[in-house]
Amino acid sequence: MPLPPDRVDYSPIIDRPVIKWPNGARIALWISPNVEHYEYMPDYDGNRNPWPRTPYPDVQQYSYRDYGNRVGFWRMLEPLDKYNIKCCVSLNMAVLEQFPEIAEAMIQRDWDFMSHGIYNTRFLNTYSEDQEREFYRDCIDTLRRHTGKQLKGMLGPAISATVATPDLMAEAGLIYHTDWVHDDQPVPIKVKSGKLISVPYSIELNDSSVLRDNHYEGDYFARICKDQFDRLYEEGAESGRVMCIALHPFLIGQPHRIKYLDDILSYIMGHDRVWQTTADEIAEYYIANHYDQAVDHAQKLNT
Repeated sequence: MPLPPDRVDYSPIIDRPVIKWPNGARIALWISPNVEHYEYMPDYDGNRNPWPRTPYPDVQQYSYRDYGNRVGFWRMLEPLDKYNIKCCVSLNMAVLEQFPEIAEAMIQRDWDFMSHGIYNTRFLNTYSEDQEREFYRDCIDTLRRHTGKQLKGMLGPAISATVATPDLMAEAGLIYHTDWVHDDQPVPIKVKSGKLISVPYSIELNDSSVLRDNHYEGDYFARICKDQFDRLYEEGAESGRVMCIALHPFLIGQPHRIKYLDDILSYIMGHDRVWQTTADEIAEYYIANHYDQAVDHAQKLNT
């Protein structure tokens, strides 16, 4: 049975058509800083609250995340710049308007951007289709107005979605979704019109899951990033793999952790066959070179 709601055909990785990345790369590596903004007094729309520690205002948790924009983001830039990393930001669009210094720093580095909602305190789950369509128009217009770039993908705000989200994304002109953390390669997603793919994001190599939720520290995060890279680099000799490292400036940007990001990037970028890229570029390349073959293969397998 395909994954609900009949969006993705099952296709075991052992016998798929081979993926070849540019210049013989084994791994398409993308780094995704989650540059976010939370409302101090968010409206409750019937969904879970983003930090249910105490009734709002939750000064502790709000200020913890605010550290990322005040300090952590700027500290995170140092190792990213050192290794010339072009990021694809998981962006709360309000950042572009409320933190112009951060916006300018990202624009100067020519980073790519995927939507992570307007604020990370507003979810898609309760939206009607018309509300969700307006949401995509707002995201697209905001990004173009501030950066000149075309929005191509999304990580749902707080990883939230509706049943219609893939169809409405494709209808709006987006070409990739990163909520579906189910594979080591891009995968076509069935939509009513256009083309949409899943680009592998990561909950495992995600400082929010590792450092905050599971209370490990930076040395463990560095070790699992390097261990995952080693395995994917080996497998990528047969067919290209995708590796994403997801960062949050308020976590990885802490003084005692930043050296571990340097360690991770030093190790990975010391290998030759790494395509350091963005989710935008992965999606465009895959759709141009591998999408049709993958769809044909999956259809034959599932007939």
